[in-house]
Amino acid sequence: MNPSQRTPLCARCRKQAVAAEYRPFCSKRCADADLGQWLKGGYVIPGAAAEQADDTAGPGAAEDDTDSH
Repeated sequence: MNPSQRTPLCARCRKQAVAAEYRPFCSKRCADADLGQWLKGGYVIPGAAAEQADDTAGPGAAEDDTDSH
């Protein structure tokens, strides 16, 4: 078989992904299942842990903190 004629496999279930609409997945179901894994923290990108900034106060929060001292 010519390599350019091969049908890619679904990144989730490994079936042939014939519809280009959901590539690299074979269906919306597989695409949604993969997204769910990312959102639940099921996939982790290796590396050093980054410090989390406190962005919950919103813009201008640092200015308000200086007045209270």
